Amino acid sequence: MEIELLKYLQSNPAAYPNNQEYEGRIKPISPIEIQQLEVKYNNGHAFPKVLKELLFLAGNYCYVLDYNIFETQEELQEAARSWLLFYNRNINRNFFVVDTYNAGDQFLFIYLDEADDPIIRQAYLPSRSDIQFITSLLNRTLSQYIEDQIDDVKQGHNPF
Repeated sequence: MEIELLKYLQSNPAAYPNNQEYEGRIKPISPIEIQQLEVKYNNGHAFPKVLKELLFLAGNYCYVLDYNIFETQEELQEAARSWLLFYNRNINRNFFVVDTYNAGDQFLFIYLDEADDPIIRQAYLPSRSDIQFITSLLNRTLSQYIEDQIDDVKQGHNPF
């Protein structure tokens, strides 16, 4: 697959490239696995280009996104959907979760019916009057968010 939108991630495949004990190197999933995810979560339609690139480069592990304790992308997607049910929340468009945090209270996702590089959004599941259910992260696209997170790691900061 030709990488166009996530060249920065491709050029920075490890969080700590000079660390012999732990590099934090990205790990891909196969094109077949990506196709299976497209069938299950996007009715067989192609994912946005940036998501396909992310999964191809780092679908099994990405040092700037937290896939939580889940072994597969499918487990991650199903867990997030179960959290929505638990909190009696609903997302009416096809979406894909790219990061989870706060023990099932929040996740980052993209809508699958937007451009090749969709805006990344946060879902906050508990009901609170002072926090919206879904917000965009400063209107950044997924590729911009990943680049910013990589820069944070390069500066010695924890991306989470």
